[in-house]
Amino acid sequence: MTELLTAAQMRAIEQAAIESGAVTGLELMERAGQGVVEAVLEEWPELALTSHRAVVLCGPGNNGGDGFVVARLLKARGWDVEVFLYGDAERLPPDARVNYERWLGAGHSVSGATQLAVDALFYQNTDVFIDACFGTGLTRPFPAELGSWVAATIDGQSSRSRLKTVAVDIASGICADSGRALNSSRTILPKLVVTFHAAKQGHYLNKGAENTRSRGVKVIDIGLQGNAFSATKLTSASIIAAHKAPSLHKYAHGHALILSGPAGQTGAARLAARGALRIGAGVVTVGAPPEAMAEHAAQLNAIMLKPVVDVGALAGILEDARINALCIGPGFGTSAREVWILAEVLGVPVEARPEARPEMRNECAPYGDEVGGRDSAVPGLTRDLDAPTQSRGPGAGAGAARGRCVVLDADALTLLAKHPALFAALHENCILTPHSGEFARLFPDIAEKLAAPATKGPAYSKVDATREAATRAGCVVLFKGADTVIADPQGRCAINSAHYERAAPWLATAGSGDVLAGFITGLLARGLEPRAAAESAAWLHVECARHFGPGLIAEDIPEQLPAVFRALGVN
Repeated sequence: MTELLTAAQMRAIEQAAIESGAVTGLELMERAGQGVVEAVLEEWPELALTSHRAVVLCGPGNNGGDGFVVARLLKARGWDVEVFLYGDAERLPPDARVNYERWLGAGHSVSGATQLAVDALFYQNTDVFIDACFGTGLTRPFPAELGSWVAATIDGQSSRSRLKTVAVDIASGICADSGRALNSSRTILPKLVVTFHAAKQGHYLNKGAENTRSRGVKVIDIGLQGNAFSATKLTSASIIAAHKAPSLHKYAHGHALILSGPAGQTGAARLAARGALRIGAGVVTVGAPPEAMAEHAAQLNAIMLKPVVDVGALAGILEDARINALCIGPGFGTSAREVWILAEVLGVPVEARPEARPEMRNECAPYGDEVGGRDSAVPGLTRDLDAPTQSRGPGAGAGAARGRCVVLDADALTLLAKHPALFAALHENCILTPHSGEFARLFPDIAEKLAAPATKGPAYSKVDATREAATRAGCVVLFKGADTVIADPQGRCAINSAHYERAAPWLATAGSGDVLAGFITGLLARGLEPRAAAESAAWLHVECARHFGPGLIAEDIPEQLPAVFRALGVN
């Protein structure tokens, strides 16, 4: 996996290198500027064949210093270069001030960023625009007076494809930690993003990924050593779970149980089951209400079927200790029966279950006896929940799934949000897979912070939100989106990006999330721990979509896994 840094971590690495005497700030700035020029010529080789016109916007910090180096190096190649400065030259940091004076000392001029009509400037045969205004150092609102520059670059992307906009470190106006636009919905749109030493979180989150035309983030080695031991990574290929030893029995690769909803809403569970089977679970069973069995049987072959009328039936199925991963939610339903089943899976004591309230008795009646007192018959569940688990055999009784891995998606998330007793029963082997709406229902206060306007940096990020949610839930949270974030309660975090060269807009189709839930469940059955299963499944989910391309529907996603595995070298 690729480590992602925050702005503060990057500053700490640079400062440590400078304080050690290994390098000076001026040397780092020179290397950065040289790296930008090389990246530009690598991205557009035709620019190296002759001279061209460039406009460089320098800011008031060291990012602006990088811009002055870029301007000087392009000028040395015979280019026509015009430089603009936002801010007061007298207040530039020492290293940036040196490169400002080197530019002036060579007989070149610097104009104020607001002095010229940029609309006219950008149509004077400008080939390259270098955005070296703020980079990762922006902590305040994006200046309104630079709005015309933003408008010009946006216009250049849409109507003048020849204009090549390059962001130094990150597009100005974007928070390097969160990817959020600081106090502005419009930011400079780069066709190339060039950063140094390591990519930053903001490159793969929110507007930092969305507001770019770059095919990827170009990371330049400027000779720094070490890292800040960031807890945030970028997901990458994981093929460990794809291999199967030829001598092992199917049950050695796990048994996944997918719980279905009633007739008429069974498709989502089948999508999840298909995903679990394709990704390598040895056995997959769909547990369904009796009235839905025929509907499933008409469309399933390699996937087993078990009737689940109530919690008693579920507990009986879970007597099979070979079932080691469950998926609950896709097309599951939210009636009293489903609440009972989820409570059983999570081990909620009978007296704590919402359905034990008198007003819920009639709703539960179709699935068994009325709920009475602590020792009375419970629908499908008559065991003493306080009895030692071992006395009932492995996997039996209330909380039979505790210790088993459980993926909670869709309707299961709705039930968790509705019933605090269910949420309180989450454990370290659970994985929650909310989209933004479900996340807001589960964690309304966290979602509110994430939705609040970002006025200064570092802004509250999706990484921050997912980490906080995982800590509160006590389990892995996979917060879906084009910038999917996966976090565990220990603060370890990964971003699965479907941007740049991994863009997969076709995943915005009904049922794709059900397949992802199945992928995770299948990998859990294979023995991956929850965070690794979530990260690997998310990465493979995007790769499957990319392999198929436009026209993708959910049924297509699992069928791409064989080709994806072959491309990874899995035999």
